[in-house]
Amino acid sequence: MVFEPQVLGVILASAVFGMFVGAIPGLTATMATALLVPITFFMSPVAALGAIVTATAMAIFAGDIPGAMLRMPGTPASAAYADESYQMTRKGQLDLCMGVNLVFSVAGGLFGVVFLIAFAPMLAEVAINFSSFEYFWLACLGLTCAIFIGTGDSLKGLLSLFIGLAIATVGIDPAAGQPRFTFGNVDLLSGIDFIPAMIGMFAVSELLRGAVSMDKAGEVVKQAVGNMFTGLSAVWKKYWKNFFRGSAVGTTIGILPGAGADIAAWVSYAVSKKLSKEPEKFGTGHVEGIVDSTSANNSALGGAWIPALVFGIPGDSITAIVIGVLYMKGMNPGPTVFQQSPELIYAVFIIFILANLIMLPLGWAAIKSAKQILRVPKNILTPIIVIFCLVGAFAMTNSAYGIVLMLTMGVFGWWLEEHDIPVAPLILGLVLGQMLEQNFMSSMIKANGALMGFFERPLAGTIGVLTLLLWGMMIWRGLTAKKPVEAAAA
Repeated sequence: MVFEPQVLGVILASAVFGMFVGAIPGLTATMATALLVPITFFMSPVAALGAIVTATAMAIFAGDIPGAMLRMPGTPASAAYADESYQMTRKGQLDLCMGVNLVFSVAGGLFGVVFLIAFAPMLAEVAINFSSFEYFWLACLGLTCAIFIGTGDSLKGLLSLFIGLAIATVGIDPAAGQPRFTFGNVDLLSGIDFIPAMIGMFAVSELLRGAVSMDKAGEVVKQAVGNMFTGLSAVWKKYWKNFFRGSAVGTTIGILPGAGADIAAWVSYAVSKKLSKEPEKFGTGHVEGIVDSTSANNSALGGAWIPALVFGIPGDSITAIVIGVLYMKGMNPGPTVFQQSPELIYAVFIIFILANLIMLPLGWAAIKSAKQILRVPKNILTPIIVIFCLVGAFAMTNSAYGIVLMLTMGVFGWWLEEHDIPVAPLILGLVLGQMLEQNFMSSMIKANGALMGFFERPLAGTIGVLTLLLWGMMIWRGLTAKKPVEAAAA
């Protein structure tokens, strides 16, 4: 299925597209994925998943290129070590920097894939016995992790999450079958369509932000790229432990719902600096932190697919889009997909391996031609992306409603981020809101309204207690953080 000419053609085209989008500062991997969704509407399931997996993997790596050459990370996942890469370039080590980014990105990606292949089927065997009680607590845990890990300000993260959950209530009540918050509009009866909302929140909001800085383009470094693989064996011998540590950290964080590759890179960079024998060199162009971080953000991609495939809970914003694509193709992500469409799961595994392997030659070509890619004017690129967005939003709903929804959510997403309110918790709230409500209502009916019914099953009770402990920890952290401020004010 994967090695059919049509699917291989889609994978190759998506790889080039993802590499291009990732290399342009401000165009994120999530945006690349969102722009591909309308095209996947006309593809087979394997080709659609191949397009998304490949484009994402390429975009995450390609974000390293402008980080090293312009000090402008192409994607948020490259932001953690963009300054370190740029300092290496200023020291005349552009070749080594790009070689480390490319090779350790490929190796980190393969590490995450191995983890995905090993643990996703095992977890699916456990998850097949889950009832509505377990799924309710899993949804709660996923939403909690999004705030606990994904944002600096928990209060703003919580606000964003509740906005997402509120938007998810628009449409037909799953229990009573009554219209809610539709204001007499027939289009709103089906709820807020997920794909136009995603395109708006990620692509349109990014375009609005980019329009503000249309003329603020950086200068590409004057260094020519030579042999990128010279000196890599010495780096591997010295920092092979860093690679495995960074990959393990990245995969673990990828599994946590709402975290994603950018957080994996930041955490791995911080761990690397804390455990390093030469922490004073960090920030001056030291390759150690880059090895950890670039391994982490690529391995996180494989990790993020584990909760998405096994439980139907997105590991990051990209797998949130993937879940939307799976539903669009008539497949319900969760443990049953391993029984009903096992060939699809193994196709995803093979595509992941293939995507990481072709990253090596395509990444080499992208680095060699980086100066030309980075010179594409924004005033040419922006209208092309706008057309993609409009066509995509219209195709999802087959009406102007999709375009209006996309533009509304785009402006709203831009406004939120301008006020430092993160969009990721809102998206997770929108994705998981219906799952949370349906499983809560089903569980309450089964338990005859007794709340203790949520703790009677061993697994449900364990996940429930863990979730409540996390909530308690967050409240405690919030209360203790205010004390020093109050003392200083006094």
